[in-house]
Amino acid sequence: MNKPDLSVQPDLSVQLGPLNFKNPVLTASGTFGYGREFASLMDPNLLGGIVVKGISLKPMAGNPPPRIVETPCGMLNAIGLANVGLEKFLLEKMPWLQKLNTCVIVNIYGHTLDEYGAVAAGLKGVSGIDALEVNISCPNVEKGGMAFGTDPVVAARVTERVLKETDKPVIVKLSPNVTDIRAIARAVEQAGAHALSMINTLTGMTIDIEKRTSRLANGSGGLSGPAIRPVALHMVHQVVKTVNIPVIGMGGILEAGDALEFLMAGAQAVQVGTANFTNPRASLDILEGIEKFLKDRGIHSVNDIIGSLKS
Repeated sequence: MNKPDLSVQPDLSVQLGPLNFKNPVLTASGTFGYGREFASLMDPNLLGGIVVKGISLKPMAGNPPPRIVETPCGMLNAIGLANVGLEKFLLEKMPWLQKLNTCVIVNIYGHTLDEYGAVAAGLKGVSGIDALEVNISCPNVEKGGMAFGTDPVVAARVTERVLKETDKPVIVKLSPNVTDIRAIARAVEQAGAHALSMINTLTGMTIDIEKRTSRLANGSGGLSGPAIRPVALHMVHQVVKTVNIPVIGMGGILEAGDALEFLMAGAQAVQVGTANFTNPRASLDILEGIEKFLKDRGIHSVNDIIGSLKS
């Protein structure tokens, strides 16, 4: 048996529709700020890309504290998508992001179709933005607060509206809090989405038994971290077999082995989220681990392992 040539540098580049990434490791929205917050701790230019925290039309203060609670193998957050708003983002955050030598993906959200459209329109023509990631897990205030991403028809409408208003590739971020995530994936694919990212957080809660109150002021929150990884992996695998557009996998990725599972399941890239809170270098450590895995086995390209799961 021939030994692998350890001097060969594996090709880590991946293509997701119209998007080209230097490697398959990105950071997840809401866990990496606007990127600059981590720049003194690691070099974001080494990553395939960064996804900035969700941007809304107007500034949002988010939910009252307490809004983060640690749970076994994860955390619950009820931040409430706090952000500086579109105008301030363009004035204060974009100039720094435009200097980066990596893909910049702007996560957007709204509470009405018009808000989604307005944010997308406000980012049209702005240099330094490689794609939009559309968070459809938000409550639709025109439909009694039901999340946009729980109804295939509504999810498709959001996708179509954003596509109509933007000149950027559109990635739709799917919610796992649905009966069949494949139905949502098919709907947004048919609506024209260029790629999917999944999964967003699972809804959960925790109770203080002495006070008999929720530990989160909002009552419930989004569960993330390694506790949700098997669920995320299963859903990614399901969706990859259902659609013909690329999928970015996320959900509890802490180390290279976790990321490799998503890639083997068919995801063409991954996003690292909760791990950034405990290790600001987590995404780089994962990238280095993927590269080592390929090198040690003489695998010349990361694309050779994508979708390589044996049935």
